[in-house]
Amino acid sequence: MLTAILLTLAGLLVVALAPLWPGRRGHGAVAAHGGALLASVVFASAGLGALAAGGTGPLALPLGTPFGPLTVALDPLSAWFLLLLGLAGAPAAVFALAHGRDLPPRALAAFPLFLGGMALTLVAADGLTLLLGFEAMSLASWALVAADHAREENRRAARLYLVFAALSAACLIPALGLLAGPAGDLSFAAIRQAPPEGWRAAAILGLIVAGAGAKAGLVPLHAWLPLAHPAAPSHVSALMSAAMTKVALYVAARLLLDLGGPAQPLWWGVPLVVLGAASAALGALRANLEEEGKTLLACSTIENVGFVAIGLGLAACFRAADLGALAALAAGAALLHAMAHATFKTALFLGFGEVAQAAGSRSLDRLGGLIHAMPWTAAAALVAAAAAASLPPLSGFAGEWLLLQALLAAWRVGELPFQLLALAVLALVALAAALGASAMVRFFGLVFLGRPRTPRVLGAEDAAPLARAALAIPAALTVLIGLLPGPLLALAGGALEPLSGETMAGRAGPFGVAVGDGAAAYWPAGLALLLAACGAAAWAAVRRRDLRARVPSAEGPAWDCGFASPPPHHPFGDPVTQPSAAGLGQPLRRMLGAPVLAARESVSMPSPGDPAPARIEAGFRDPSFALLLAPLALARDAVVARAERLRDLSIRQALMLPFAALVALLLLIAWLEGGA
Repeated sequence: MLTAILLTLAGLLVVALAPLWPGRRGHGAVAAHGGALLASVVFASAGLGALAAGGTGPLALPLGTPFGPLTVALDPLSAWFLLLLGLAGAPAAVFALAHGRDLPPRALAAFPLFLGGMALTLVAADGLTLLLGFEAMSLASWALVAADHAREENRRAARLYLVFAALSAACLIPALGLLAGPAGDLSFAAIRQAPPEGWRAAAILGLIVAGAGAKAGLVPLHAWLPLAHPAAPSHVSALMSAAMTKVALYVAARLLLDLGGPAQPLWWGVPLVVLGAASAALGALRANLEEEGKTLLACSTIENVGFVAIGLGLAACFRAADLGALAALAAGAALLHAMAHATFKTALFLGFGEVAQAAGSRSLDRLGGLIHAMPWTAAAALVAAAAAASLPPLSGFAGEWLLLQALLAAWRVGELPFQLLALAVLALVALAAALGASAMVRFFGLVFLGRPRTPRVLGAEDAAPLARAALAIPAALTVLIGLLPGPLLALAGGALEPLSGETMAGRAGPFGVAVGDGAAAYWPAGLALLLAACGAAAWAAVRRRDLRARVPSAEGPAWDCGFASPPPHHPFGDPVTQPSAAGLGQPLRRMLGAPVLAARESVSMPSPGDPAPARIEAGFRDPSFALLLAPLALARDAVVARAERLRDLSIRQALMLPFAALVALLLLIAWLEGGA
């Protein structure tokens, strides 16, 4: 399997060159996106095969470096995320074949490199290979975000994204160096033999949480995500949200839970739990206030990334408390929700990309009524939105249910501060789940229900057959994963062992999943049958009542809330009579927006006798800009101002700078050697 993956990576590098061939952009687009589709199928097949067979050992590449050979491996943890990557990459590539031929050559070439960089990160068996794949993923995705650089907002998003990508590298490089220790062996096998301790462990924890968290979009390092996703093409946004954020979480899980060893203290997982809870709550709240579709979905990604991070952090804490069964439950919740989010968020981004293509706008206030013009797209989006709202028996419910069960069992950890923390996190997770459901209702209602709000929407057409296939694949996977959480967790047993030390054996069955020790159990197939029976009974009761009354059903105009009939120049209805995106978010903005997002709302009333209309202005500001980005900008300006003084140094003073740096490095090496 490793040989097939390596050949696929080489093939992605070759097809990335095809769009750069002069005068062959159309054929190059087909080659790039078709190659990405084939690669995704190989990745999914290899991941599934490795999960079933138990993985394969390290393989040294014929590429030597001063730090040792580059090595790759495919253990069950890598295989789980490689399967996730393949399941998200295949529909994204199909959608790109339908709509991505007009992209500039640099964007066409970057897409297979983006996919290959993520795959290389997942199969890396040493720190250097992991960094090479991670940075290839970052640079390729930056090129995709900057594809439409003619627009100022896209250039700003690309600049901010590059800053956070550099931050990730600046944190992960020293973290891997500290993990290697004085011996300098970057292979994962050597690091497992000597896990970090003391101050080195604390420094590694902070660096990895910052480095991986910045790429995953964890609060407060999430500012790039709501800006980068709208700037990228829809299939790229889908892959960034579904796969790239999970690759970053995989890096955190690999370095902290696997390589960090099972003997870490209780606080080892606390940063992931705290930042995950903050991300879930803030992302869900912002998703209820955003007025642009792709930004709304990006904020929903922050929410779901937070859920996965909480599960990984809880697994580390439970393992430290010698509660292996609970650690496996929390880790299983994280892996299952990561897979579920990859499928339903792929469907949501691709579905909204189809809407933006057909209706000519991403603004929620310029859409509406598209369920009639685009039934296939609406059906796929409805399945995905229901899963994102955590409705059973779809995929989004099982992972969140397991996470809540793990939090409810956190009282078994004897430390009172941790119990209080788990109680607060439980409340935030419940709040985030409710807010996430509200955001999905708002999203689907504004886009697909009601009346068309603009003439362009009246002329929208449904997706072409190729794009329909791209939407149907993740929608079907969303239903399948929702119905089979037990078999999936049983398949992920090998991936759970390095994270928790145990598996879900005996608790993950073919028809459901149980918490354990006679506690609660979830049977999705039975629940689906029950819901289907209730729906059929309700339909039959209504039908029987109509037949008894012998009154034929009739359709009439919907109640217009007391407004007058629309004027002739509004053939699609008066937009004033329909809820707006800001109007639907107003209650939450008033209740929660002020303390969390500095939400503001002002009403300007004209003076008596003035025929000018009254105006209401509302908005909010993400706290990361004021608390993180603004101080960093001030620090940057201060450093630049001091650096300008270097130009006034004499030649002697300028030559002293590299000499002083050399002396400092020699002292550092001597100190490290003495510590060894």
